[in-house]
Amino acid sequence: MEDWPEDRRVLDMLPPDTALRQELHNELHARPTGRIRLPALVLQVAVLNQGISRERELEHLRRLSGQGELQLDQLAGTFLRLRLSGGTLKWERHTEFTSYTLVQSLPQAGPDGGLVGGLIIDPLWLRNIPGHTISAVELLMLVGEVEPPSRPLQQAQEWFGGQPVVASMLGRNGHSCAVTDFRLRPDGFERIVVVAPSATTETRAGRIAARLLELEAYRMMALLGWPVAKSLREMLSGAEQSLAMITQEMQASSRSDQELLDELKALAAQVEHAIAQYGYRFAASAAYQRIVASRLAELRETPISGTQTIGEFLQRRFAPAMATVEYTAGRLEALSQRIERAGGLLRTRVDIALEQQSQQLLARLTRGQELQFQLQRTVEGLSIAAISYYVVGLLYYLAKAAKEGGLSVQPELLTGLAIPGVVAGVWWLTRKIHHHLIAEHLGGDDRTPWTSGAAGLVQPPRGSLRGKR
Repeated sequence: MEDWPEDRRVLDMLPPDTALRQELHNELHARPTGRIRLPALVLQVAVLNQGISRERELEHLRRLSGQGELQLDQLAGTFLRLRLSGGTLKWERHTEFTSYTLVQSLPQAGPDGGLVGGLIIDPLWLRNIPGHTISAVELLMLVGEVEPPSRPLQQAQEWFGGQPVVASMLGRNGHSCAVTDFRLRPDGFERIVVVAPSATTETRAGRIAARLLELEAYRMMALLGWPVAKSLREMLSGAEQSLAMITQEMQASSRSDQELLDELKALAAQVEHAIAQYGYRFAASAAYQRIVASRLAELRETPISGTQTIGEFLQRRFAPAMATVEYTAGRLEALSQRIERAGGLLRTRVDIALEQQSQQLLARLTRGQELQFQLQRTVEGLSIAAISYYVVGLLYYLAKAAKEGGLSVQPELLTGLAIPGVVAGVWWLTRKIHHHLIAEHLGGDDRTPWTSGAAGLVQPPRGSLRGKR
């Protein structure tokens, strides 16, 4: 065993891996946090990628200087960090949006608070990113003292031109200060300024930047459900009123069940179409909201006297908007369930009406069978009389022929005496044929009489007849 190669000894220590083990394990490292050396400028542009293929984004990345050899197999995942001259560009593709994050050294500030000295990439390349912008953040990470908290706040306010700002001390011990005004600037970016001591490590600076940038990107994605929720208000109110009218008419029985069922089906189709069209949007907004809450918690904010924290400012408008989305999603689902219950009640009423009609039809058929049976018995009696008449007539002619032949008989007396026997014989023979036909076609016993009942001809139990016999 000592002669085995090192890799052979390691591989033979475990059973074979499941097909997904490597992918699931490496998910923890799929999007590593970048390292940022202060001071720095971090630009993030997040665009909706609906209808934008991965290959098209790759083609745009190739247009960067020095990235012409970028191959498609390098994009097997959803993350890529490109090293550029003077900084890095990080590409991340998510389910609904793609983010491009540029990290470079901080350019020189102009008198108006703008950045001069330029970016390390062509601004035209940013403009031509495929997709539609949902979030664009300009994060300035400065070096400065954080004690007392008024000092970093004053340093950061210089970048906002005197506009009101919100600010928070970040971390358990207030290791840095974040300041923003949550306003879009003329260039389309919103600005966030972070002030941290010179001793701040590159990994901590990277984590601070990632949390703030993700907070803003996911906030905007979560809010995509808010306009949808507002657009559904009128439809939901109308549908609820229509359902109330239908249920009222069901109770009053003022309209036919078929008309009510048709209206209920149309209403259910309208509501289910809305659920199918917007259900994903509401679910995605709820998921993004949870990520926003998680990123806010990770910031571990502490307030600065006289200034709202970032979390407090966000929750003032963000929380009501998300409550509207959640309420609308719940209202839509509840309306669907109420329509389903109303449809069930209406179908039950229709089923009961159909059952009553079936019972009435069965009763009419039963009465018809009883009348047919009574008519059959009447015809059967008349047939016995007619057959007996013809048989007696034949006996009379037979008796007359015997008298003419020399026999001493009285035809009239003999015929009269034969009538009871002929009638009894014809009746017995008719009943025998009747029982035979019933036994052959209905499965009865030719020895068992048949009577009429609610369901037609009924054969009584044999035990009762045997007892009578």
